[in-house]
Amino acid sequence: MFGNLTIAVLKFAAAAYTGSSAMLSEAIHSVVDTGNQVLLLYGIKAATRPADSGHPFGYGMELYFWTFVVAILIFALGAGISIYEGVVKVIEPQAVLSPQVNYIVLAAAMVFEGFALGIAIKEFRKVKGDRGWLQEVRRSKDPTIFTVLFEDSAAMLGLMAAFIGILAAQLLNLPVLDGVASIVIGVILAATAVLLAVESKGLLIGEAASSETVAGIRDILGKEQGILAINEVLTMHLGPRDVLANISIDFREGISSGEVETTISNLERAVKTTYPDVTRVFIEAQGWASHQRSMDELSAAEAPKEES
Repeated sequence: MFGNLTIAVLKFAAAAYTGSSAMLSEAIHSVVDTGNQVLLLYGIKAATRPADSGHPFGYGMELYFWTFVVAILIFALGAGISIYEGVVKVIEPQAVLSPQVNYIVLAAAMVFEGFALGIAIKEFRKVKGDRGWLQEVRRSKDPTIFTVLFEDSAAMLGLMAAFIGILAAQLLNLPVLDGVASIVIGVILAATAVLLAVESKGLLIGEAASSETVAGIRDILGKEQGILAINEVLTMHLGPRDVLANISIDFREGISSGEVETTISNLERAVKTTYPDVTRVFIEAQGWASHQRSMDELSAAEAPKEES
């Protein structure tokens, strides 16, 4: 965060001195990244607050909300201002003064961003395993991991676009290319924002646990002798490592209430032990015959509505 802020100051100084539109876009990009990191840090802190009467399931989804806000800021401020600045310079191109200053600042920024991107890739590989990159992004329930990866990748692409645009404007004596580079940076930021918004939106409205986790829970339920049928296993992420599981099962007829209580306690303990991220387990228990009667009554009540 502090590194981005320092680079932003250098980029603004270089943009003011040389008049480069691409450098100004990169400066805005660094400011937005700094603000985004502040919001993510706040989201991480806010998500750790304990549950209370107003939020009985805790505040884990705060992180998802602030990730979505980050996507909006990247799109509105980063992409919007960069594209606007680029269009202005394309309409009224101005020669870049002392482009060497821009090259020095961009080179320093590339070193810093390259180091940060290397760390982000290393951390992402730890959780990715053998899965593909896009597959893991879609699977991941921790937005801090893929948000940093998206931002650092966009930062490197933006720096390369700025460097190429300024160099081409100098070598070809076409100042308009500096404005084109600014537009390209804006498009990169817009694409990053859209990808981040899509992923964070899914988390914000409630995503299920992984199919492996759901299948594993069903396997645990299936090993209990007293269970006749598994009706539903509904899961939802309340945070990256905070999963709610709501289970509906049918017990065999003739099983005692004491056996039902023991079975439910064993199931809850087994699920939480096997899958530590499942922090809340609610089990709805019914007899098979009672469940069938309830389903038949519900179908009979809905039948006239469907006919009408």
